[in-house]
Amino acid sequence: MQSSAWWWMNRLLGVCLGVLLAVGCGQPTGDPGEQSMLGSPLRATQSRARLAAGGLHSLALRPDGTVWAAGYNGSGQLGDGSTTRRLAPVQVPGLSGVVSVAAGYSHSLAVRYDGTVWAWGSNSFGQLGDGSTTRRLAPVQVQGLSGVVAVAAGSYHSLAVRSDGTVWAWGYNPFGQLGDGSTTRRLAPVQVQGLSGVVAVAAGSYHSLAVRSDGTVWAWGDNSSGQLGDGSTTNRSVPVQVPGLSGVVAVAAGASHSLAVRSDGTVWAWGFNLDGQLGDDSANDSSVPVQVPGLSEVVAVAAGSDHSLAVRSDGTVWAWGFNYYGHLGDGTTTSRLAPVQVQGLSGVVSVTAGTDHSLAMSSDGTVWAWGSNASGQRGDGTTNNRSMPVQAQGLSGVVAVAAGASHSLAVSSNGTVWAWGSNSSGQLGDGSTSNHSVPVQVPGLSGVVAMAAGSSHSLAVRYDGTVWAWGSNYYGQLGDGSTSNRLAPVQVPGLSGVVAMAAGSSHSLAVRYDGTVWAWGSNYYGQLGDSSTSNRLAPVQVPGLSGVVAVAAGTSHSLAVRSDGTMWAWGDNSYGQLGDGSTTNRSVPVQVQGLRGVVAVAAGSSHSLAVRSDSTVWAWGYNYYGQLGDGSTTSRSVPVQAPGLSGVVAVVAGYAHSQAVRSDGTVWAWGYNSDGQLGDGSTSNRSVPVPVPGLSGVVAVVAGSSHSLTVSSDGTLWTWGFNSYGQLGNGSPLYTTTAIRSLLY
Repeated sequence: MQSSAWWWMNRLLGVCLGVLLAVGCGQPTGDPGEQSMLGSPLRATQSRARLAAGGLHSLALRPDGTVWAAGYNGSGQLGDGSTTRRLAPVQVPGLSGVVSVAAGYSHSLAVRYDGTVWAWGSNSFGQLGDGSTTRRLAPVQVQGLSGVVAVAAGSYHSLAVRSDGTVWAWGYNPFGQLGDGSTTRRLAPVQVQGLSGVVAVAAGSYHSLAVRSDGTVWAWGDNSSGQLGDGSTTNRSVPVQVPGLSGVVAVAAGASHSLAVRSDGTVWAWGFNLDGQLGDDSANDSSVPVQVPGLSEVVAVAAGSDHSLAVRSDGTVWAWGFNYYGHLGDGTTTSRLAPVQVQGLSGVVSVTAGTDHSLAMSSDGTVWAWGSNASGQRGDGTTNNRSMPVQAQGLSGVVAVAAGASHSLAVSSNGTVWAWGSNSSGQLGDGSTSNHSVPVQVPGLSGVVAMAAGSSHSLAVRYDGTVWAWGSNYYGQLGDGSTSNRLAPVQVPGLSGVVAMAAGSSHSLAVRYDGTVWAWGSNYYGQLGDSSTSNRLAPVQVPGLSGVVAVAAGTSHSLAVRSDGTMWAWGDNSYGQLGDGSTTNRSVPVQVQGLRGVVAVAAGSSHSLAVRSDSTVWAWGYNYYGQLGDGSTTSRSVPVQAPGLSGVVAVVAGYAHSQAVRSDGTVWAWGYNSDGQLGDGSTSNRSVPVPVPGLSGVVAVVAGSSHSLTVSSDGTLWTWGFNSYGQLGNGSPLYTTTAIRSLLY
């Protein structure tokens, strides 16, 4: 048993951060039917962390890729440029496209879709990885890391997993928690020795855990309470295997204890146990894993300083360990040696635990918190402790949009989907084929984080990494094994762990967490990339592609960006839209010529767009209407730069028009404009970018065939262009050449 002085130091400094795949603190749930490479359910590793809890602060990742923070801010760990504590969530400025977050005791981490890692807050030991020990009040990029798929944060050290399965570490290291064979602190990432095939990491106060693809667990760092699980109390500066554990799919690390979930849904724990945080109905430390009795069908775990959380497949949350601040959520402040149910919560999809507070996200996208709140870390606008969950404030509004040929989709911050416009094939998903000129809710869908819209079909990704589809299915673009239209969402079978998707006119693409691409639907031009021209009614893997972080789909061509910044294309190439210097169709991916450092991509009917890391825009393909933006109407079979555009953060493409969002929140448009789809007040085509007047603070933009939608930072939705089917969502059948506010608020 540890001394009381050591116990109190761990209480003050400890922080949960059980991380897997791209998970920060705590693990989201997944579909119990998802299968790993071992043939066992890889539930928790299939989705990415949307919540993280630090020592005295909390982070939430919204579906639009922005990060929000609340709580203590003395070291700048909220990232808002100040050291002022926040009792309600504030946005971390300058970050977009974030896919995962993690929080240490007083520092924060975020992974962007391009595989880069960003950090802010305390940096006394180099835990921000920027080569200095200077604290940062706003995000800075971690040096020398790319292709990252997972991060974790200990009290004062950080971990990252790259897509090649290697683990990298930086920061505080007196116990060997960086795993590089030394006890020397590191101001920039170093590789953890002897580990490969890693799919999950977790960081405790001063120890680290990793799960390999074979289901084994490895540990290193502080072992004074047996938290490494190797049967000893000897510190380790390189990873050692935790004996007796197999088929592990999730791990979490507290201050000085560790948790693991096996594929059979059981939970195992080891390490410090003074307050019952191992859940085995005792207060005895254990240097080897012991099973937590009475828990089954567990899909996620999280560990605080001295308490533990678990989510079961039925959406209930269970807790055990220290409870002085009510952070077990059972309505008391009594510590528990065995699991008790957190009151008033259902439909939970992820949990995370701070030093003495806990967070949960429900399938409707709401965030709930309980426990200590002296610094406002619960984000509910108060500073009182709570022994039962209360809802966090300020997370609402439209967070994502998508546009088909003549229909529109929006995701609200509560995870519900709304649709309007043409519905002849059921693409609005409301069970009818009636057009709607004002938004209607798509029933039966919750927890949605991303969408895509084809010509007449719709796709959605839920928090658990499953894909749902509805609408036209003549070519199998819904992926359900049939060619029957669906008037309500159906699940795409055989797909799990999806993190990104795209929809062409009649084909669909998905990117899984492992960087592979899957495709289904129409394949006349080889747009599925499987070396054939046969339609596919269910997903098939695009061969030869790995490390993919983004995809886009045109009418009949497909694009992919890899984590190394290269672009690949396949399918119809009649106008050079594949960018390989030819007009030859390709049924397997070919590299787009002359482009490196690509961070964003879009595909129109027969043209393609890319944003490079220097924020410039490049275009190629069909250009009859000026949609390449280079001042001409000459088609291009290799990329050309769109002049006059800088600071671009996103691009979208309609049938024959293009748009870009700049970092200042303005929108620029060019190309075909007969229906006002450029939003510049005219119906004149433009061969160079022009600003869309009246818009500011834009955080997302999408383009349909001849209409456009944007979301502003206040959650309002603005639309313009063709509206014959009500796709602008303003209740009027007229087209408009300037932005108007949609009736969906």
